[in-house]
Amino acid sequence: MNPLRGITLKICSVMVFIAMSSLIKSTAATIPPGEAVFFRSFFAIPVILVWLWWRKELGTGLKVAAPMGHVWRGVVGTTSMGLGFAGLGLLPLPEVTAIGYAAPLLTVILAAMFLGEEVRAFRLTAVALGLVGVVIVLSPRLTALGNASDREAFGAMVVLGAALCASLAQVFVRKLVFSEKTSAIVFWFSITSTGMSLLTIPFGWALPTGGEAGRLIAAGLLGGLGQILLTSSYRHADAGVIAPFEYASMIFALGIGYFFFGEVPTLVMLAGAALVIAAGVLIIWRERQLGLERTRQRKAMTPQG
Repeated sequence: MNPLRGITLKICSVMVFIAMSSLIKSTAATIPPGEAVFFRSFFAIPVILVWLWWRKELGTGLKVAAPMGHVWRGVVGTTSMGLGFAGLGLLPLPEVTAIGYAAPLLTVILAAMFLGEEVRAFRLTAVALGLVGVVIVLSPRLTALGNASDREAFGAMVVLGAALCASLAQVFVRKLVFSEKTSAIVFWFSITSTGMSLLTIPFGWALPTGGEAGRLIAAGLLGGLGQILLTSSYRHADAGVIAPFEYASMIFALGIGYFFFGEVPTLVMLAGAALVIAAGVLIIWRERQLGLERTRQRKAMTPQG
């Protein structure tokens, strides 16, 4: 275990994923979301394969024991990706990032509903706090609550849908980890999302310019690299140590949004994002405390001598 290395890898993965989203956003005016999903997924595959070959896991890392689990994870995960890419063309990057923080909060609820995970009052309170923050972020974009355009209101709902699908995908991943290798989950998701993206061709794909194609291919390569960095980070430190650094993405999103897209964050968005981040950190802290408590109990029950 090397917590510093794990934290460094996690922050690098966050930076890479924000850079990937920025590249997708830069093409969103002309490239449909389904086409962007294809580039993001297809060009991540060679990066993942090289990584598996380097780790000598190419033969064993692609085997699956629950194929339908991978299919369902692929369906909801690809839907989340497509909705998220559509949202990048409709809303500022920091706002999309902030709404996306709803995913781990919703995962707590869905895991209780579908996996039977116990959710106590502390986590429920934190989830409620985070959802209030999401509503605050969304409020200016909803025509019923502000002066937003129909386009902005639609974008807000699209990104919220992406967060919901992402949380559902995480529930499937939690089930898959009991029977599948992480490498197989990562690889077969890329295969599934590539195949699903091709189904959107009849709805209209655009021929990208040379610059757009380069940015889309780079987004795919970065997506594969980001997944590798993220997976590797959890090999060096506990999830409770690493997970809070996910929220560093807001810092990067604010910077890139301001300097590259001219997006100035509003105080309402920042206040809502702060609530969502606070709720997420509280949940992570609580999970870490419970994990330490379970470890102490196991040690106490272990016969000594």
